[in-house]
Amino acid sequence: MFVLNLSNIIMNFNEIKQLIDIVDSSDLQETIIEQGDFKIIMRRAPSTTGIPQPNLLATAEPALQPPPPVLHTVQVVHNEEPTWGLIESRSPIVGTFYQSSSPDSPPFVAVNDTIKKGDVLCIIEAMKLMNEIEAEVSGTIVEILVENGQAVEYDQPLFRIKP
Repeated sequence: MFVLNLSNIIMNFNEIKQLIDIVDSSDLQETIIEQGDFKIIMRRAPSTTGIPQPNLLATAEPALQPPPPVLHTVQVVHNEEPTWGLIESRSPIVGTFYQSSSPDSPPFVAVNDTIKKGDVLCIIEAMKLMNEIEAEVSGTIVEILVENGQAVEYDQPLFRIKP
């Protein structure tokens, strides 16, 4: 096991990806990186094929609490309309999707809303930071592809916009 304590360093997505690549190319079985209440644990899962596969888990929980279980969900979207001519707004980070700034606030956007470039579409929470996701184009929201509170992956489509 390899443990690294970081002080006064803020890690961005690219730095975390680089760490994952380093651990993946090594023979380390577990790596723990801690900074105050921030903690990243990377473990290799036992392989049934005999080839070690990394099982990577990133949490932003205090170091004394066990990490929450990772849930994988698949959402199937049946869209009867053709998607050509539409622009997909994609998640720039891994995190949790929120349609509004608080549970009692109205959503930033809804289907059929007209938006302008720079308008806030949603918030994605990543490592206890709330990141406003802005529209890259002006147009009309045609479809919202994720549910409020849903975990999203990097580059996952969030909205379809008709320019």
